[in-house]
Amino acid sequence: MLKDLSRIRNIGISAHIDSGKTTLTERILFYTNRIHRIQEVRGKEGTGATMDHMELEKERGITITSAATYTSWNDHHVNIIDTPGHVDFTIEVERSLRVLDGAILVLCGVAGVQSQSMTVDRQMRRYRVPRLAFVNKLDRSGANPAKVSEQLRDKLGLNSVLMQLPIGLEADHAGVVDLVKMKALRFEGDNGEHMLEEEIPADMRDEAEAARENMLDAVSLFSDELTEAILEEQVTEELIHEAVRKGVLSLELCPVFMGSAYKNKGVQPLLDAVTAYLPSPLDVENTGVDLSADEAPIVLESDSGKPLVALAFKLDETRYGQLTYVRVYQGTLAKGSSIVNARTKKRVKVGRLARMHSDKMEDIESAGSGDIVALFGIDCASGDTFSDESVQIAMSSMHVPAPVISLAIKPTDQKAQDNMGKALGRFVREDPTFRAGVDDESGQTVISGMGELHLEVYIERMKREYNVDVETGAPQVAYRETISQRAEFDYTHKKQTGGSGQYARVAGYVEPLDDGTEFEFKSEIRGGAIPTEYIPAVEKGMQASMDKGGLIGFPVIGVRVVANDGNSHSVDSSDMAFQICARDAFKGVYPKAKPAILEPVMKLEVEGPNEFQGAYIKGIMQRRGTIIGTTEEGGFCRVESEVPLAEMFGYATDLRSASQGKAEFTMEFSRYLTVPADVQTELVEKAREKEAKA
Repeated sequence: MLKDLSRIRNIGISAHIDSGKTTLTERILFYTNRIHRIQEVRGKEGTGATMDHMELEKERGITITSAATYTSWNDHHVNIIDTPGHVDFTIEVERSLRVLDGAILVLCGVAGVQSQSMTVDRQMRRYRVPRLAFVNKLDRSGANPAKVSEQLRDKLGLNSVLMQLPIGLEADHAGVVDLVKMKALRFEGDNGEHMLEEEIPADMRDEAEAARENMLDAVSLFSDELTEAILEEQVTEELIHEAVRKGVLSLELCPVFMGSAYKNKGVQPLLDAVTAYLPSPLDVENTGVDLSADEAPIVLESDSGKPLVALAFKLDETRYGQLTYVRVYQGTLAKGSSIVNARTKKRVKVGRLARMHSDKMEDIESAGSGDIVALFGIDCASGDTFSDESVQIAMSSMHVPAPVISLAIKPTDQKAQDNMGKALGRFVREDPTFRAGVDDESGQTVISGMGELHLEVYIERMKREYNVDVETGAPQVAYRETISQRAEFDYTHKKQTGGSGQYARVAGYVEPLDDGTEFEFKSEIRGGAIPTEYIPAVEKGMQASMDKGGLIGFPVIGVRVVANDGNSHSVDSSDMAFQICARDAFKGVYPKAKPAILEPVMKLEVEGPNEFQGAYIKGIMQRRGTIIGTTEEGGFCRVESEVPLAEMFGYATDLRSASQGKAEFTMEFSRYLTVPADVQTELVEKAREKEAKA
């Protein structure tokens, strides 16, 4: 068990797809002697990088699941989680950032800040994760780290400060100048393992002096001692390190480092920065709620002697059974001890405890505060809190985005039905953004997720891991319904069938909500027109009726219901009577409130050669897209737009054809918008046809 918590670093490596996160992690593991041979993401004979351990990851050359490992550098214990860049697997980034103390934001030296860089930055802000930036791929044509640093300021609003300068760029990239030490760092050996400190090249001296002055100006804002030392010309490396660390921990400074992970340059200084500037568990305040004190907030202490509190943030099915990744926030998790699941109140025994290195493991006896480890054979869900029996504390779970796309699937033979059920049960437990269920009307099994690739990967995994071939139906977009004007209701529910009957009357109005809230209920009942004990039943009935709208059968959102009058009967009124009354009242008022269909609109970013820019824009416009902006640089252009998800199926093939396979795109959910009138008419007609067939 680790005693000195100040020497633990829990870090994530996050970025836009194909920025070099996994390649960087591979170098970190090599330089810290965790592995003895570097594997590339798209390795020979499909060997793949260490952290991409799934066959699918090796074949596609992308990271699909976050992978955990640990290593040591400068007498520090570093837990690392390598996260996917593709937006379809965004939950992997969410759950990793939920439990990490710091992060490295990797950026491509050519493309700079891209759409997923913005998403990752938003996620880091959500969990208040301090970060360093690493500008990668300086060996690539068009690399410009100074421009990327400016984009961090302009596009992400980060106070970015260059801590290094590149020695040469593109094919001439030879190393970096360290602006703290004022030394040139070069990387020799077959894999850049020997870092040499030299004098700064004479032709770079003036540039380095100016860059150091800018860096000192920026970081001195976080230290009065450094400001004084600058005035007295007695600046020391320690003073700079202290000031930078203070700025990083307060989330007010983002130091920028640089290099080329693929060419083995600049990784060791980045590791030095991780241990020098990113927080230890002692530097981060973690809170939970005390279930024994009305869910009062409680600050957890990174103290291994306190009662245990740990969060299960990721589940994985392995040949050894369910593997549960946990972050220990307080206390000690020991093999053989009993722990309690705060959600289910079930007591379980810790049978096996391990540290993970991608898909390999090392058994351990105990883990203390601040550590990230794995448990075996514990039945739980992602986001569950475990504690010992002396406390009842729960941690808040991670933000889970709602799925935007669905697909009907059925196994090709009856024998595969059971295996499909097992596969879906496991995938749903592992991934909160993946849903599976049976459609009430058609009886079909429907899976839902974050995008085409997300569902494609799970279908492929069913085939490989469970030997289940499935047939898929047409993709279904997760539409929503809403109302667009105020409408009043006054409904009486009356039923008499021998003995006590049912009676309830509810009156009021519905109106649209424009602030993104899905549902709001307000009671303005005066003088006991509806007895207080029945008002929750009215709310429950209204909310239940919004599960399925009257236009195309999708959930209704963006509605405020105000109940202001009603009536009850001393014998015939009940909770059930008011629920039924509220449900029927909503069904009656809904058509009068001018209902409308909302569709998910995606933020689409296309990047490729300038010569095809017209084709990119034409393709987007043909799909009801709106162009937000275009940028051109070094023969490449980027087109940013918003496009309805319903129009995006098959886009990958069309874009490949339009750009001779040279362009790529990323897409993520942006917001819900009202569909045009002609599209609404078409959707309503299709829904009616489907209903008639059923």
